Amino acid sequence: MAIFHNPRCSKSRQTLSIIQERGLELNIVEYLKNPPSKTEIKIILKKLGIRPIDLMRKGEALFKENNLNDPNISDEFLIDCMAENPILIERPIVIRGEKAIIGRPPERVMEIL
Repeated sequence: MAIFHNPRCSKSRQTLSIIQERGLELNIVEYLKNPPSKTEIKIILKKLGIRPIDLMRKGEALFKENNLNDPNISDEFLIDCMAENPILIERPIVIRGEKAIIGRPPERVMEIL
């Protein structure tokens, strides 16, 4: 099991706490310090079953400034943007085997525990 975690995010901390309270072995990835590659982002998207735009933090200034919500932008370009600017990736992401969830709200993590 792994969590893509931002320790400055309250939702990410709450999700991590729910997992740790159950004593489960967990790999904590501080994704802003160790960003996922384009390949890793594609794997995460497949496990989540969502498109790249659905993994992006739409409130981020970088998202708005670059008009990344434009429907003419390709999925590949959005993946490139997330790989180069991990702040654009929604958090926390919890992966267990072939399944993943975005922990918003944090209790969603229970779906894969």
